[in-house]
This record gives sequence, structure tokens and C-alpha cells, in this order.
Amino acid sequence: MEENYDIVIVGAGNAALCAALAAHERGASALILERAPESQKGGNSRYTAGAMRVTYDGADDLRTLMPELSDEEISQADFGTYTRDQFFDDMGRITQYRSDPELTEILIDNSLPTLQWMNTKGIRFLPMYGRQAFKVDGKFKFWGGLTVEAWGGGPGLIESLHKAAADLDIPIRFDSRMIDINLEDGKVTGVKVKQRQRIEDISCKAVILACGGFEANSEWRTRYLGPGWELAKVRGTRYNTGDGIRAALASGGAPNGNWSGCHAVGWDRNAPDYGDLNVGDGFQKHSYPLGLLINATGERFVDEGLDFRNYTYAKYGREILNQPEQFAWQVFDSKVTDLLRDEYRIREVTRVQANTIEELAEKLEGVDAARFKDTITAFNAAVDTSVDFNPAIKDGRRTNGLELNKTNWANPLDTPPFFAYQTTCGITFTFGGLKINNQACVMDQDDYEIPGLFAAGELVGGLFYFNYPGGTGLTSGAVFGKIAGHSAAEYVA
Repeated sequence: MEENYDIVIVGAGNAALCAALAAHERGASALILERAPESQKGGNSRYTAGAMRVTYDGADDLRTLMPELSDEEISQADFGTYTRDQFFDDMGRITQYRSDPELTEILIDNSLPTLQWMNTKGIRFLPMYGRQAFKVDGKFKFWGGLTVEAWGGGPGLIESLHKAAADLDIPIRFDSRMIDINLEDGKVTGVKVKQRQRIEDISCKAVILACGGFEANSEWRTRYLGPGWELAKVRGTRYNTGDGIRAALASGGAPNGNWSGCHAVGWDRNAPDYGDLNVGDGFQKHSYPLGLLINATGERFVDEGLDFRNYTYAKYGREILNQPEQFAWQVFDSKVTDLLRDEYRIREVTRVQANTIEELAEKLEGVDAARFKDTITAFNAAVDTSVDFNPAIKDGRRTNGLELNKTNWANPLDTPPFFAYQTTCGITFTFGGLKINNQACVMDQDDYEIPGLFAAGELVGGLFYFNYPGGTGLTSGAVFGKIAGHSAAEYVA
């Protein structure tokens, strides 16, 4: 018997589940298709740390997301504010002012209301004490405009969203790959689905594509991002190979955004080729602003202190991939090791330790030891120690006179023992995707809506160029997922 739903949602991550919950509350029936087996459900969302960038004017706004916040916790933290203007400034500055202004405005203005809406669906949030705060003068000081994370990180977010869908009896079919969108007279009439070796058609009035970008497709990476990108490791799911983008383009959809750009970070060099759910986001190495990044020639190649980590980490993966042999060592001394994030303490880590710089130089696999020692000597001599070190602000503690200066958080490497962590490039998601309007409708190449086709999440193009403000991806997925669910329900009504 042929199945028939109002809406088919392709994907089962954060954007897809928000779309399903939104469609259900507007009275539409929906089926969720997940290409992965149930054990691998959740797409890239499940591999994240769960950070969500959101506007707030103070602790009262945060309490609407985290009602468990006690007066004592608030008194022990400097949450500051993250205003609409600050979010706009970050999106503009980080994307070199190329981000689509209408989509950006929708994202920012709906960030807090969407997380409040998720809270009503059973999604819990908490402050990012461990990843986005340092204790200064007895108070947790949050930095970089990023304060909120989902309870339980990415895995917790996915479990909560799936529970919310299950409580509403929204069906999810696993091992089900959407391979085509069916159209009649230019309107969506269903999807063609492959489940193992069986292919079938599922009828519906609308389709919401929320199945990620093409980062797990090495051929597409090389075609669009450029030569060498087939060598990058994939941080998340192996199933994001561009199915939704390909099917939408074949249906007349318009491409949009930074097709040669992506979110890529420093990732443990010996991590597996695809994400490991047992380790999750632990292979990332994001405390590099506190130390130095050294390539195979023994030299620095970026300003590690250019900005807060969450404004540089998504572009520095590309810089590592561009280095000889596609690796870099992150080097620290004992003055800052207590400040390193938890991912530096996992069992699956590529690390060396030494009591002298000379000993460390010999242990850095693949590195020109003599040049490395010269680099450290020159760096140490160039640090302006008259400026106080403060990791919670852009402290201006810098080097002077180097060809490549470090502009914040510069400390001489002079306190043993010394530690180094080997990293390569880990790609998170691709920036190029589909063109949508403010109702999350997919647009065709003549700039008309494709009736019944909607999109949300990482396959939407036009938001991110060159770089990315940390925590914006999950928020974007939730915001446009909710909009897509409401829009699709109104369309089929």
C-alpha cells in the first residue's frame, strides 16, 4: 500500500527534527527519512559540542532558556550580554560582509525565540562553563559571544529532539536514502527512496531537505573546495554526501553561497577518517590561542592570537591543510596547561611531552628540529611581558618585530614540562548550498519558489563565507528548521 504524508523531511538532525516538531504543531503529518542506521542517527548535530549562539540582554534572558540557573550561579558568573548588534557585527566581520542580509536578520532575530520554543519541546540548555569561560577574580567570565549549550552536548540535543518527536508519534524511517524528488507540473509530489536495495516512491505534498552539506563526499570536496581536500578528515557523519543539494539542483533549484568554502578545524592527526561517536567532538583541539602552531618546516604560519578561538577555529583547519604534509603541532608550556580544554585530556590523543625545548624538538614527528628551536627562541624574545596575560579578553599581550606576530595571549614558552599535540584538518560542513527565501522555500534559477520544496540546516547557502562564528550552525539549523516546518505545513494546508 502506497504511503502518503503531508510532508517528508529528509534528515534526522537538529534542523530536521525542529522542522518536524514545527510542522506537527501546525497540524501536518510528517515522515522523517534518515539515511543512516538508527545507531548513527542525528547527522552532524550529534557530533557537536552543542554550542548555540543566541542573543541575550543579560541573566534574565538566559533564565528563560535555563530556569534552573540559581541566584548563586548568577552571582558567580559574568555572563555579560550578546546583543542583536553584536551578533550582526560578528556575522559581518567574520564573513567579510558577504552573508545574505535577509537570512542573517532572520537568524539573529529568531535566535532567542527559537531556543525558547525548543525549551517548550523539552530541550534543555546550560551555560558553557567548560568551553567558553575562564575564571577571573573568582568569577566565570564568558567570552566570544558564546554562552549557551544544549544539555548533554550534541548527543543530548539529538536524544531530546528524537524523544520529542517520538512522544508525538512522528515516524522516523532509518536506512532510508532519498535519491530523487518527484515533481508534477513543477510541484513536489513525493520522493524516491532507496532502502538497502529496494527503491520506492513516497507521496507527499511537500519536502523539507535537512540532510547536510557535501563534506563527506571526497569527489565533491575536491571539485568545489579544491585540490587536496580529499585528504581532509571528516569530523562528523559519513552520510552527508550532498544528496539533498544534488536532488534539489536536479529539480531546478538554484545554488547559492560560498561553494569553495567550508567550516574546517584543527583535528587530531590520527583520528579516523570519519567521526567516531564514542569520542564525539573530542578530536578537536581548540586551545591553540594559548600556544603556538608549528608546521613541518618548524615555523609558525598563522597568528594564533588573532581573535577568540570561536572566531578563527573554523578557518584555521584550511590553513593546516595547506601546510607541508597537511599537519601542524600545537605547542604549550606548563603556564597554560590548566587552561586547556577537556579534549586535550582524552585517551585518543596524539601528544608528546618534554622537559626542554631541545628535547621537544626531537620528539615532534616530521618537524625540522633546528628551525623549530630557532622559531621558539625568536618568539620568546619578542613577547611584550609588560602587558598582563588575560585569557578572558583580547588582552593585547603580543610579540613585536616578528615577520608574523602573535597579537594576543602571547607567553614565552619557558616553563617546563612542554607539551605538543599533532593536528590535521577536520572538515565540519560545507558553506555552498541551496538558495532559499525568508520562508525557507527553495528558489529556482529564475528566482521563483519551487512549490512544495523547503530547506534548512547546513545545505542552505548564503549565510557563511570564508569563516564562521562558533555556535551559529545549530542555531541556524533550529531557526530555519522551525520556519521550514511552519511554512511547509501552511503550504499543504
